[in-house]
Amino acid sequence: MPSKNHGRMAQDMKRELIAIIGEMKDPRVVGGLLTVTRLDVTPDLDVAKVYISVLGREGGTDPVVKALNKASGHIRTEVSRRMHIRKAPRFVFVKDDGANYAAHINELLRDLDEARPEE
Repeated sequence: MPSKNHGRMAQDMKRELIAIIGEMKDPRVVGGLLTVTRLDVTPDLDVAKVYISVLGREGGTDPVVKALNKASGHIRTEVSRRMHIRKAPRFVFVKDDGANYAAHINELLRDLDEARPEE
């Protein structure tokens, strides 16, 4: 069962990740609206799964996730340094299509509303 300190550390880690990713100059990461939607850390702080959502970018989310996974060693070092922890978890970046799915559902609902006959 995760403790209160575990949850606080995960939130602090998420905040630092957002700052580090925002400072990256990799052209595969820059552009569009990149959001860290969720961060799941194992109880032993060995692995952290980071869910990424990207909107308004031509290539979509896949190249961004690939670039972040390639730079995960650098990100891990930066998180460790900024948070003053001896060992930061290994970061695994995955695509979160929740925002795209929500937009798709809204579009379907809008189409249904337009197709409904007026009373």
